[in-house]
Amino acid sequence: MMSPINPAPAPSRRDPIAMLATTLAQWGEQGDLWLFGYASLIWRPDFPFTERRSARVLGWHRALKMWSRINRGTPECPGLVFALLAGGSCHGLAFRVKQAQVHATLALLWEREMPSAVYDPRFLRCNTPQGDVTALTFTLSRKSPSFTGTLSPKQYHQIFSAARGRYGTTLDYAQQTYDSLLQHGIHDKKLEALLISCEKSLK
Repeated sequence: MMSPINPAPAPSRRDPIAMLATTLAQWGEQGDLWLFGYASLIWRPDFPFTERRSARVLGWHRALKMWSRINRGTPECPGLVFALLAGGSCHGLAFRVKQAQVHATLALLWEREMPSAVYDPRFLRCNTPQGDVTALTFTLSRKSPSFTGTLSPKQYHQIFSAARGRYGTTLDYAQQTYDSLLQHGIHDKKLEALLISCEKSLK
């Protein structure tokens, strides 16, 4: 099945191993590692953690504007996943990983989140009720070929109706993220409006 919206070409491949090494060097074996989750890491962390906190990052926001050609789509019919884009703020969860488990945890996360190394791993300050922490998270540059730019409601509807990857459909991913956010007291009004609109169009 061909993509219904003619997305941008696939990005040139960066080296995920080198990016992992850089991230580990930035962490520097300095105690436990915090990870900030804003989408699927909230409802499917798949790594051991010793503490979980409600958290807010300033200067970045959650957006369903990153092409997915593996996890939620294919090269022929790309889907979408969330990314952190510069601007605004984002509520999510911060997870604390014990120092002894950091290498194994990041290896698993890189296999899941960075198969094509399209994210920019970044350490950001997170506000939590127990105090600020610095957490690793996955951001996206608007200059990246994986950034969708502005999508119309019709384009979102087409993607939700067609895109499927190794972890399932884009629609299921968006719905699971929305449901999980609500369970943690986080109301993403833009995502809610998008899901309502797409639900009506798919009936």
